[in-house]
Amino acid sequence: MKQKIKSSISESRLGLIKKWGGLLVLSLALAIIIIDTTLLNVSLGPIIKDLDTNLQGIQWVITLYALVLASFTIFGGRLGDLFGRRKMFILGAIIFAFGSFLASISHGLPLMIAGEAIIEGFGAALMMPATASLLLATFKGRERAIAFGVWGGVAGAASAVGPILGGWLTTTYSWRWGFRINIFVALLVLIGALLFLKESRDTKEKKQLDGIGILLSSTGLFAIVFGIIESATYGWWMAKGVFTLFSTSYPMPFGLSITPVAVILGLTLLAIFVWYERRHEARGKTPLVSIRIFRNWQFSSGLLTLMVMSLSLTGLIFALPVYFQAVRGQDALHTGYSLLPLSISLFIASPFAIMLTKFMTPKRIIQLGLGLTIAGIFLISRGITVDGTTPALLWGLILFGVAMGFVQSQINNLTLSAVSVQQAGEASGISGTARQLGSSFGSAVIGAVVLATLTASLATGITNSSVIPVVAKDKISQAVAAQSSATEFGTSPQLGAGVPVQIVKEIKTITSTAVVDGVKRGLDFALVFAFISFFVALGLPNVKNLESEKGESPVAAH
Repeated sequence: MKQKIKSSISESRLGLIKKWGGLLVLSLALAIIIIDTTLLNVSLGPIIKDLDTNLQGIQWVITLYALVLASFTIFGGRLGDLFGRRKMFILGAIIFAFGSFLASISHGLPLMIAGEAIIEGFGAALMMPATASLLLATFKGRERAIAFGVWGGVAGAASAVGPILGGWLTTTYSWRWGFRINIFVALLVLIGALLFLKESRDTKEKKQLDGIGILLSSTGLFAIVFGIIESATYGWWMAKGVFTLFSTSYPMPFGLSITPVAVILGLTLLAIFVWYERRHEARGKTPLVSIRIFRNWQFSSGLLTLMVMSLSLTGLIFALPVYFQAVRGQDALHTGYSLLPLSISLFIASPFAIMLTKFMTPKRIIQLGLGLTIAGIFLISRGITVDGTTPALLWGLILFGVAMGFVQSQINNLTLSAVSVQQAGEASGISGTARQLGSSFGSAVIGAVVLATLTASLATGITNSSVIPVVAKDKISQAVAAQSSATEFGTSPQLGAGVPVQIVKEIKTITSTAVVDGVKRGLDFALVFAFISFFVALGLPNVKNLESEKGESPVAAH
């Protein structure tokens, strides 16, 4: 009898080790995916030099990665449902590691695009929904809330740690080590997956791939995200210039920018996708996405809140580095250090929010977090000045980090727990895509606002300057305006030889003021997005028991 009890205790301990070890593996996988997205941003100069390319070429790598991730995340989640989430997670890690290897040995743009943007992007699209769906299948009740709290905290912290790690590797060794380290971490993830993760899949659905659904959804999402990203280059409505792709020009009708054309095309394809999926499922076949999942109000409202919240989060993470580098003169590594208060407070607040679930429903914690987000952005905006210091931003960064910790620890659990475990991969894929769409739109809108305000402020500053001679203002204004985009990366406008020192100093002052104006206006938009997400969150169900076995909305708390 004693032997049986001991054996039972040993099995229980082993089960706990495998369960929480699995959480560590899944969190580590999510961390390398998120950190990888920041590596190129902090290593632009050395990569451009080594690959003998230009900023536009590297921006294409970043753009394609976002496009591949947005286009195939739903597909990756569905593959996990049908063929096994652990299998797809392992396959994704192998593909991701191979893409990292190709990027690390690249000596030209084509191999970098193939490795980083296409292969790594597809690997990430398999891994990311699998991490969330495996958590959903492994944990229940309070343990699930803790698991999603840790998972959300790691995701938020990784986005802030990424610039530090990328900057340190680039400065100390080489930007190539930013990709090489992925290979070692992916190897650890693979070993951990084999040791700790249990297989899980949807046993009710037939193993059928919806080829037409995959084509419609991926091309529709690709077109929308492409249009949003290209708005910075070609404008939101009327074209700033003729759309060019691979050295070939494609004039749009009525002088329109490629943005509305691509977005309308994408929305049309997604409308056809919805019609086709309804028809496909009605015939008794396995759809890529069951449209009925959106009837679940807890899932749909959580999805909308997540997407709108991503707008303000991405906008702030985009705007602050511009200020630190262009005004404060910090490099990538020290920019990462300046963001540490945000990442540390986020990581601490995520598990703390789990304790609050004893006294508050997840909806109230999310609302509290979004309210703190508004206060945090407001404080950060007030601390953005030409001669500002890190302490002036400290409390705003801490408050924003706490806010994101509260929200991210709850929103994923609330959204994904609304569906049954059988639908976990499908729901995780949709959730990841919504987050990617929100991030792309947020960075595009706030990036365009920052650049437009910066350009206008530069022109106004030069016109109103009492130091710059009137006869030289037009020429200097044109030279500075042509370099306004580079100013976002911390590069002072180059005026050529022979320009008096006092004019150079004046331009530097005007530039710093313009960047501050641009960043503050960008934060104004981030604040608007935060207000919108707060009001969207009012529609979340006020539930205590988040879990559903049939994908039905749980009972509301009284």
